[in-house]
Amino acid sequence: MNGLMQDYPLTVHTLFRRGESNFGHKRITSVSAGHEAVTTYADWADDVRRLAGALDRLGIPRSARVGSFAWNSIRHLNLYFAVPASGRVLHCINIRLFPEQISFVINHAGDEVIFVDESLLPTLIPVLPSCPTVKQVVVMRDSGGAADCHSDMRGIAVHDFDDLVRTTNPVEFEPVDEWSAAMMCYTSGTTGDPKGVVYSHRSVFLHSMAASGVDTLGIGEADRILPLVPMFHANAWGIPHAAIAQGAELVLPGSDLSGPTVADLIVRHRVTMTAGVPTIWISALPHLEGRDVTSLRLIACGGAAVPAALSEDYRTRIGLPIQQAWGMTETSPLAAVGKLDADHAELSDGERAKLRTGVGRPVLGVEARLVRPGTLDAVAHDGVATGELQVRGSWIASGYYGVEQEESPLTDDGWLRTGDVATMDERGWVRLVDRTKDLIKSGGEWISPADLENELMNHPAVAEAAVVGVPHPRWSERPLACVVRVPGQDVGEAELLSHLSTEFARWQLPDRIVFVESIPKTSVGKFAKREMRELHRAAYAECSDHHA
Repeated sequence: MNGLMQDYPLTVHTLFRRGESNFGHKRITSVSAGHEAVTTYADWADDVRRLAGALDRLGIPRSARVGSFAWNSIRHLNLYFAVPASGRVLHCINIRLFPEQISFVINHAGDEVIFVDESLLPTLIPVLPSCPTVKQVVVMRDSGGAADCHSDMRGIAVHDFDDLVRTTNPVEFEPVDEWSAAMMCYTSGTTGDPKGVVYSHRSVFLHSMAASGVDTLGIGEADRILPLVPMFHANAWGIPHAAIAQGAELVLPGSDLSGPTVADLIVRHRVTMTAGVPTIWISALPHLEGRDVTSLRLIACGGAAVPAALSEDYRTRIGLPIQQAWGMTETSPLAAVGKLDADHAELSDGERAKLRTGVGRPVLGVEARLVRPGTLDAVAHDGVATGELQVRGSWIASGYYGVEQEESPLTDDGWLRTGDVATMDERGWVRLVDRTKDLIKSGGEWISPADLENELMNHPAVAEAAVVGVPHPRWSERPLACVVRVPGQDVGEAELLSHLSTEFARWQLPDRIVFVESIPKTSVGKFAKREMRELHRAAYAECSDHHA
């Protein structure tokens, strides 16, 4: 016997239509080149429909990939809705990838057109000659200039975003299958090439509902939200979709995420909820202290572990602790939120601070389990025993785009392997304690030690090299390299960093290279990285402001 319920479409268009129909008076503020532009939902929605029509004018077919290479702005927000609601797929390109990686993801996704902020053209233009699928580029004027980039993009048609939207009539959206692709992001969370995660309309809709839950982010009509997590990073944690659907006002910060600017935006706009990685909150705290931040109800933090001291500093200095959330590109990303229970109020400040170092309980719609790595054997939920954290749910990836099934991230029984080692207590509270691999997460971005090690050992003066992540007061972790020189060679740190810089972005480079006689190894001859991390744990204890 089947239920007798309507087949209601769970699509991005449905989210858009709710915001358009009910909250036309609400405001969206977009910061660009030091200026703030304010528009209403009604005017914004009209531009979204015009942008969808512009995609038709450009000849972009349904299901085609539309790339975005942009900061958090209202134009990027237009793309978040116009592209999927019109049946295309928005590919948010991570601007922080190394050029070869940017080229790889554009080609792998098959982007036909890229919408790029004018300020990011110097980063994008050099990779376009190696991207044959890109036939058109649309420039979004975010820097206040009038750059003529046509001569730098031979063979590629160049358009102005504002001209396209202004000269196109708004269109009606046609029905879209809720299981069809809506957006995609690539993750560099594993060694090798980035992997593409494809979100369906259905998953985006359900994730938006989860982000609106009172025990998650609680996004609602009364909010004024400042999303500091980039819109090119895991759908900005799903905040834009949920905010529009619920009628929350948005403040989109553009490219300046410095501590003083973030603090000024929070205070001036009476922001109620904001979200970003720990590095942002470290730099913002001195500029928030002593100011009126009583509007704030939630400071969400993810992308990297939140130091207990940082959350407590916020609690004691501005009256509101940081709330940790956890997820991955593969989980859309909201999978667990560290919101304390009502009965946690009976605990001491120290006990609550310790709880906040965990990532919290899996949100409604996500199941989590712990197993012994490499097996399906369950691990006790006692808050002590450790195991690999695995998840499943309606917005959890079932595979990677264009990747053979043999490389599936799923277990044989359909759970996503997260690569994290964790504990879970009897009430489902998850605490991450290690990683099944030795990846380094710095400022919310992944760095591959193996790739750095291989390139170091490509240098003729290097006999052995091992890279580990060690604690950093601002970036959570930074890479440190231990190097054994070839006998008779006197290569120095500067030369090796210069060698690495030809293959890696600046933020991926080790902050320090330590020259040693030998590297400790395990009984089977592998680098003893746990021992190395402990040995160099205090290497960056006094650092704070490098690799912004």
